[in-house]
Amino acid sequence: MSLTVENQKIIFNKLKKSLKKCIPPMVHKKGSANTFELIGNKPVPYGYKKEIVPGMFFASIVARKNSVVFYFFPCYMSSAFKGTAPSLFKCLKGKTCFHFTSPEQVNEKELDALLKQGVTAWKKAGYMK
Repeated sequence: MSLTVENQKIIFNKLKKSLKKCIPPMVHKKGSANTFELIGNKPVPYGYKKEIVPGMFFASIVARKNSVVFYFFPCYMSSAFKGTAPSLFKCLKGKTCFHFTSPEQVNEKELDALLKQGVTAWKKAGYMK
């Protein structure tokens, strides 16, 4: 079953609504109409060269043709997030990429808890003021 434009918008808006609850302390990084990205609020060294970036990548949403992809970087750091959002993790492809193809797959209660736990992890890691 292909993803309809209507369902794509519903999924994108559900995810965006939850991500907006993290602002502040997270910072919205400007993007295009089909993307939404959050970064930490503190410049930090990144990569092998330890170049200073304005904020550590936290999460983003990208509307694709066949799915809406939710990238959540904190789950790369710890497997403890899986217990917070078991139904969301059924849509995990890879280490940080969740692919949603129907609005029912987005459990907003689990998503809010997952993001809250992620913000706490970012503060603990020193990526937040």
